[in-house]
Amino acid sequence: MSDPLSDLLKRLGDNLQRKVGEKESVETKSLLGEGRYLGLYFSAHWCPPCVAFTPKLAEFYKDFKITEMGKNFEIIFVSSDKDQASFDEYYATMPWLALPYPDRDTKAKLSKKFKVQGIPTFVILDACTGKVITKDGRLRVSEDPVGAFFPWHPPPLSEILQGKLLRRNEDTTEEVDISTLAGKPVGLYFSAHWCPPCRKFTPVLAKAYQKIKEDNKDFEIIFASSDRLEDSFNDYFKTMPWLALPYEDPRKTTLSQMYGITGIPTLIIVENLQTGKIITKEGREAVGSDPEGKEFPWMSKPLNLLDQQHAGTLNRETSVILFTDGSDKGLEDAQQALQQIADESYAKATEKGDDPEMYFFYAGEDDLVDSLRDFANLDDREPQLVVLDIPDQKIYVCPEEEITQEVAKAFIDQYLAGSLQAAPLRG
Repeated sequence: MSDPLSDLLKRLGDNLQRKVGEKESVETKSLLGEGRYLGLYFSAHWCPPCVAFTPKLAEFYKDFKITEMGKNFEIIFVSSDKDQASFDEYYATMPWLALPYPDRDTKAKLSKKFKVQGIPTFVILDACTGKVITKDGRLRVSEDPVGAFFPWHPPPLSEILQGKLLRRNEDTTEEVDISTLAGKPVGLYFSAHWCPPCRKFTPVLAKAYQKIKEDNKDFEIIFASSDRLEDSFNDYFKTMPWLALPYEDPRKTTLSQMYGITGIPTLIIVENLQTGKIITKEGREAVGSDPEGKEFPWMSKPLNLLDQQHAGTLNRETSVILFTDGSDKGLEDAQQALQQIADESYAKATEKGDDPEMYFFYAGEDDLVDSLRDFANLDDREPQLVVLDIPDQKIYVCPEEEITQEVAKAFIDQYLAGSLQAAPLRG
């Protein structure tokens, strides 16, 4: 079995549960292979939106399974129910497979892997490569109840944004064709006039934008407004030197859903509109840390010096952090200890087209570092190596006082093998 299939099998477990009265279980590997697709349905009986969506999904499933493409598709229920009895009652309404309820560890890992922030969530996977096709399966089923466009590959960003954009020119507004952005890095700026943090950040972003342009770097920003009134949109857009989607343009909703925008201001930098490859989702933090744009376009690195720019990553991902005394020697030693490990982890994820399993940082004297130490209830020992898992509210602390590459690798390998004892975060 190829590595991608092995990885997917490892994530899902060897066996899945069938309906009561049917064959006891089905081997997960029988669902995997070229031309096959899986839907992971994160749901729970106690969740009203889940209970409302499940009959619609069941109707789609029954109709789609009898089609030619449907023969190579299966759904797996991943339950967030609070007990076995609730799971049994809810699962009785479903015609597909399920992750066995007692396997809570696998459920937690799947939720973390696919960054499930709320339910119901319906994730569609390529069952050969394990890659996510869409996390918006719930929306896709609602829009396409017969599965005419299944498996719902997202269209290219250039196609989503096809049409006119606006640019302010003194007291007038002119239309700009999307084709003028071909090949350029693009920032998608989700913001609104009614939002105080947005109004505070916009002039900072404007200065950075002008500086980047003055340095003869190709770059453009598109404002995607959440303003509630057209007059507010117009007044706010007058303060911006970049492009904008027209007020209440439906492309804004599509972009918000595509990137899972849950708060503003948010600045996402993409490589260009043709590839749509995300360079960073932390554009706001990047600008705050680098207002001159010296590191533009803020490409992701295997190993990073920890500062405010990476706060969002810490909150969302599992992170390896080596705390130092902040001296040049301490920072250099930290880089030597982690660089090769970080490079290998990053290369492995890139080869699979996946997100890194963990993110690597070395910490100096940024204000964020002190706040993080306090949040994680860490002492002042330096150097100090930890694996920080804020989503699961856990931290793993290396007991060694001298952190070499060998020590760091052994500690990380133990974490990946599940043999380390976690301490709870107090935050």
